[in-house]
Amino acid sequence: MAINTVREDEALKSASKRSTLSRLFRYMLSYKRMIAFVLFIMLCTVGISLINPLIIERAINVNIKNNDVPGLIRLGIAAVAMNIGMILLMKLRMYLMAKMSNDVLVKIRSELYEHIQTLSFSFFDSRPTGKILARIIGDVNSLKDVLSNSVTTLIPDFLTICAVVVIMLVKNWKLALAAMSSLPLMIAGVWFVQTKSHVLWQIRRKKSSNLNAFIHEDVSGMRIIQSFSAEDETEETFEELLKEDRDSFVNACRYADAFGPVVDFCWGLGILLMYLVGVKVLGPEVAPVGTLMAFGTYVSMFWNPIMNLSNFYNQLVTNLAGAERIFEILDTKPEIADREQVIELPEIRGEVEFKNVSFAYDKDTQVLNNVSFHIKPGETIALVGPTGAGKTTIVNLISRFYDVTGGNIYIDGYDVKDVSIESLRQQMGIMTQENFLFSGTIRDNIRYGRLDATDEEIIAAAKMVNAHDFIMKMEKGYDTELKERGAGLSIGQRQLLAFARTMVSMPKILILDEATSSIDTHTERLVQKGIDALLAGRTSFVIAHRLSTIQKADRIFVIDKGGIVEQGTAKELIEKKGAYYELYMAQFKDVA
Repeated sequence: MAINTVREDEALKSASKRSTLSRLFRYMLSYKRMIAFVLFIMLCTVGISLINPLIIERAINVNIKNNDVPGLIRLGIAAVAMNIGMILLMKLRMYLMAKMSNDVLVKIRSELYEHIQTLSFSFFDSRPTGKILARIIGDVNSLKDVLSNSVTTLIPDFLTICAVVVIMLVKNWKLALAAMSSLPLMIAGVWFVQTKSHVLWQIRRKKSSNLNAFIHEDVSGMRIIQSFSAEDETEETFEELLKEDRDSFVNACRYADAFGPVVDFCWGLGILLMYLVGVKVLGPEVAPVGTLMAFGTYVSMFWNPIMNLSNFYNQLVTNLAGAERIFEILDTKPEIADREQVIELPEIRGEVEFKNVSFAYDKDTQVLNNVSFHIKPGETIALVGPTGAGKTTIVNLISRFYDVTGGNIYIDGYDVKDVSIESLRQQMGIMTQENFLFSGTIRDNIRYGRLDATDEEIIAAAKMVNAHDFIMKMEKGYDTELKERGAGLSIGQRQLLAFARTMVSMPKILILDEATSSIDTHTERLVQKGIDALLAGRTSFVIAHRLSTIQKADRIFVIDKGGIVEQGTAKELIEKKGAYYELYMAQFKDVA
């Protein structure tokens, strides 16, 4: 499993631009009626814009030449009315496309967020959180203008170009060819610029992601930074990442900004050649002033949408890297997923069996090797051993946060791979070392353990773990608003709330992963009775650092060297004077 850091650019799988664009625009298919209506509006506005040069030509060659003032006034009134209508239609078009593009962005972001929630722990272990946030927020936002302009720019400007070319060729094909003669030069220039630009914008996205990841990590660890007076060092790193982000943006913009000058040069060259042919070659008999002015307007109408299309293409190249990063995550398959035709795990008794289970995080890190044991319903199993021995791995495999690389795990006789993940985890209560609390009320945080829990059940759960008293001392009791991660509460208080959250879920299998490691001795005494109540009648796995907390366990597994080196009750293992005895005596000496 490759690990990505905040300083390291993310590796991006190559994808063709055509497939990326096709996939992106498929999100717009559910808005076919709205797009059809917008296209109708655009046909009307394009038609009006095409009529305007003809009105100018008629006004000069007919009305002004013949001194027809009433006709000129009527023509002016008609032109004003048409153009007011065109402005109103354009405003309506912009509103509809903005609504559609925002709806599509919401859909993409929701789909991305829902998919990320299905991904396995290995996905989150391999990259900083800030880089994931960058894709959900920044990369999705970058697609807004692309989606909106794909209809409002691409289609009407393409139609305008086609219509203008036809009109110019019909009116005077020589002037038309002269006006369009610089088009091949523009195509070559734009192709060269976009080839370089796309690569540079991919680099820019990666550097921006690195900066976002560092800021997220830095803010999350601000207490540590200030505790060690490391502000200068982190600021230096921030400045380095900021410089890389800035430089990548400047490099990308250098090429992106070349789109406009290339089109402007070709535009000016086309107009110059058109007037040169009209005045020097054709003469006023073939190309009178009114016709030349009309052609000048049509040439602008030809090159202006080309400029718009070039800008859109530039925008597309700029933001295509964001779409590629989004689709890469959407294409990431969860390593832990339901098989086809899985069944729902019925209500269980809590029997757990490992049969020749092996597990490795990668080919170089073998954690468990051929582990077997059988747990009866209602047993309390304590897991002890040195750091990294595989204690947490065992409980993660039971919850199927990871899949075994060998052997099988059974719960009540069901292989955990043959039942749905949701039905498996719904019957488990997991309390880890990190007691994460969400922003919201205390009541909501406890109810998170079971969303349909009543207020009475929430209070009862809090009382069982001795959290009720300190909750009631707070300003609004159970309706007290908690800050992010429970800031403002002591570590012990946060753990008590996490115990209450686990208690209210009433799990059939309970997992406590060093859940009391941060509780002081006084708080531990308060919560131990609640833990005993929580363990009663249900299968429990307790990973404990303090051996004093697991003396009542039915069995203790000493985990080391990829397996269970000893097992038995606390009394049996002490009498055996093996690995557990050494751990116990070492801890007893430390306490003494």
